[in-house]
Amino acid sequence: MKPILFTLIFCAFLPLAAQQRPDPLAHYRTGRDLEARGRIDEANSYYGDAVRLCTEEISAGIATMDTYAVLTWTLQRQKMYNEVIRWGTQALRIREDFRIIETVGEAYFYIKDYDASLKNMQRYTSRLPDGDRASVAYFFIGEIFRYQKKFRSADIAYTTAVQLEPGMALWWFRLGTVREAAQELPQAAEAFERALKINPSYTEAQEGLQRTRRAAT
Repeated sequence: MKPILFTLIFCAFLPLAAQQRPDPLAHYRTGRDLEARGRIDEANSYYGDAVRLCTEEISAGIATMDTYAVLTWTLQRQKMYNEVIRWGTQALRIREDFRIIETVGEAYFYIKDYDASLKNMQRYTSRLPDGDRASVAYFFIGEIFRYQKKFRSADIAYTTAVQLEPGMALWWFRLGTVREAAQELPQAAEAFERALKINPSYTEAQEGLQRTRRAAT
């Protein structure tokens, strides 16, 4: 009876032990909240814990795709873009996860590998056009096309981004700039106006609006 009793006691306490295991996602979220409040050193401490916990799960063979997602998000916040790509690529060999695809796309953007970034962002939007990160993916697509001076393609991407998430002043401003570059001045002015409705003190948008109004007359 004693072995059976021991097993029952062990099983009863197992869920509690599992609940007490540190949660990398909680550390990531705490770090992000601290970063938003300007407490960078504290944020980096939590980010470091999140990375350590994720890599421990991977080493122990208990990692899930959530583990890899949190790991890439955390490394992204720390601007460790090559590490994002390394771990993200490893994760995507295991399974296609669109959270990681989008994050890897951002990392490629920040190291200026625009072709790889565009490939990942378009992979995301083609499968999840209304996904949680679709608006961000479309914004980065717009940024890439803007750098490539493909202004009409950038217009389409930015327009999609602001339709999905209309409260981003920067995105409306960017839309105004590519429309201005394409000599679509009334449409550019409209985009600058939308940026200023969100952020009335947006100096660059004010200048863009004045510039496009003068040019249109």
